[in-house]
Parts: sequence; structure tokens; C-alpha cells
Amino acid sequence: MSRIGKKPVELPSGVSASVSGQTVEVKGPKGTRSFTATDDVTIAVEDNAVSVTPRGTSKRARQQWGMSRTMVQNLVKGVTEGFKRELEIQGVGYRAAMQGNVLKLNLGYSHEVNFEVPQGITVTAPKPTEIVVEGIDQQQVGQVAANIREWRGPEPYKGKGIRYKGEFIFRKEGKKK
Repeated sequence: MSRIGKKPVELPSGVSASVSGQTVEVKGPKGTRSFTATDDVTIAVEDNAVSVTPRGTSKRARQQWGMSRTMVQNLVKGVTEGFKRELEIQGVGYRAAMQGNVLKLNLGYSHEVNFEVPQGITVTAPKPTEIVVEGIDQQQVGQVAANIREWRGPEPYKGKGIRYKGEFIFRKEGKKK
């Protein structure tokens, strides 16, 4: 039995959900999101909550049960609060600035890196050494943050580069004489 799957997903006020076939569509103050579940689970909206139940007792049905419930929960969280990922920049002369829909990064290269922000994602640079990625789709927010981090990942000797806020970088000792 799935401990996660058993709990119904509560819909807060201002959020509505509709099911058509295997597709769940959730509307809220920040927008609309949808998720299509596999045929291994049944999704129903009842009493201001969305419940997910498995069809059968196969291993795949039980796997999809918890995963589908979590996906619906993420839809509800996305349209109410949204998702946020924070990045920090460390290094002398490394900085970021937003210019329209383009994130301009100075990361020690001979040129400035221009990162085009995709549709549905909001990127802000409150300080020159901080980047905040926000949106209603958790997967897209994480992917955009990873793409930005990829330009200059943190290196293990001095710790320079772009890192997630709170990320620990294992430091190596340099050469000895």
C-alpha cells in the first residue's frame, strides 16, 4: 500500500480541478497546468479533493499510484504558490544582470554569456551575485536553473562558479611544494 497515494490532494480555495479521461487539469491564481496519468491508475475529483487509486495490484500500478498523486500535488502547488530555485555566483568579477528577457552573465570568459529566458519562467537578479528562477512548472524551473548553472559549475579548488543556494561544494586541497 502506498502511504503517499492513499492521501487525497486537498484543493485550496481559488483552485479548481477537472478530470477528462486520464488527464487532470488544475486552474488556480497563477495559471493552468495539466497532467496525463497512465492507465494503471484512476483519478477522481470529490469533495474539493483529488484522489488517485490503482487499477489492480501489479507492481507498475502501485508505482504509478504514488507518482501520479505526487504529480497532482505538484500541479496544485504550482498554480497556488509556484516553484522557486535560487542560485549563487561566487568568483571575482562574476556577476549576473537581467536585461529584458535575457540574463547577462559575466563568468570569466572572454565574452558575456546571454541566456534567453524561456516562456512561462521568471528570472530575476536581485543582487549581482544572486539569480532567482520562478515558475509554475517544477520540472521547467529546475531545468532552467540547471542550464544556468551549467555555464560555470562550481569548481572544487576555489569554489568559483554558479551553485544552488545552500549547496555544499566538496573542496580539494591544492598542490603542495
